[in-house]
Amino acid sequence: MKFQLAINLERMDEGTDMKAVRDHTLEMVKMADAAGFEIAWAAEHHALEMTIAPNPFQILTWWGEHAKNIRLGVGVVNAAYWHPINLAGEAAMLDLVSDGRLEFGIGSGAYQREFDRMKPGLDQKDSWRYMQEMLPVVQKLWQGDYAHDGEFWHFPTATSCPKPVQENVPVWVAARAPITFDYAVEHGCNILSWPLTMPFSEAETYRARLDDAIARNGGKYDGTWAVMRHTAVYESESDRRDAMSAIRSVLGQFGNLMMKKGEVRNGFPDRVPLEELDGNARVDPEMLEENLMFGNPGQVIEKLKKYEAIGVDAFLYYASMGMDMDQQKRSLRLFIDKVMPAFAEQELADAG
Repeated sequence: MKFQLAINLERMDEGTDMKAVRDHTLEMVKMADAAGFEIAWAAEHHALEMTIAPNPFQILTWWGEHAKNIRLGVGVVNAAYWHPINLAGEAAMLDLVSDGRLEFGIGSGAYQREFDRMKPGLDQKDSWRYMQEMLPVVQKLWQGDYAHDGEFWHFPTATSCPKPVQENVPVWVAARAPITFDYAVEHGCNILSWPLTMPFSEAETYRARLDDAIARNGGKYDGTWAVMRHTAVYESESDRRDAMSAIRSVLGQFGNLMMKKGEVRNGFPDRVPLEELDGNARVDPEMLEENLMFGNPGQVIEKLKKYEAIGVDAFLYYASMGMDMDQQKRSLRLFIDKVMPAFAEQELADAG
């Protein structure tokens, strides 16, 4: 199993210094780079302090200058917010300046509130159509001159300037619904799945959808399947309590964005009372600790092996959950020092 890192520039309140947040993300990426993590992922979001990422290519270019080996994942761009020529050029420029480390992720977005501002009139549930038109157009622009007359975009002959360094840029699709698994498998895309706070059975459901999609594609698929989970590794009771408090606070803000309940004031979402969220089990502390990648190193190893057993190729360590920055670093250090070696040993045993 490979390991990847997702981290946001994240401010939970106005008292958090923006420069400290900036520096923290780079420190975490450099830690992951030194430990042999495969990919560092940056998201795209707008007008939200909890995920400051107006252009993931800027963030990744900066990280790539300081972390020299880790690959740079766009996780993910929202196709509906971009023009294909713009997106192709931005992505190729990152690939150029990083000497071919781009991992290109594309998806359909998450928050209707964001669509209402970035693409007024578009229902988030319909945005997959933009993604499915966008991806092949970007790939054709990377290859050379191309004119497009589609449903959402129209332009005369153009090309991507620059071109990617990589002959075949790895493409990732964010997938939960069967239609997106089908698309990813048919087009040879890698897959990013996020079960949110749902139980392990949700990941098993995604595995079944992937298997069904592969069967419908004649049994052919050689892509990578990565699963992301909020992660907190701890050895003290105080860190355990703080991690649980942090994730429950973030879920209150996340619920605001998903359910359009409450206001967003100067970029900070009001917290929705946890009892108003869909299904109280999603925020119950015991359930969260069981469902998420929370626990001491031994517990986290045990959980990861369950994901490995159902065929997860890469685990995406999601570090951003409102936790204190020092605790985030402690958690990642424990993961590097006490969790990852268990999987390195397994690889050696398998190779032998």
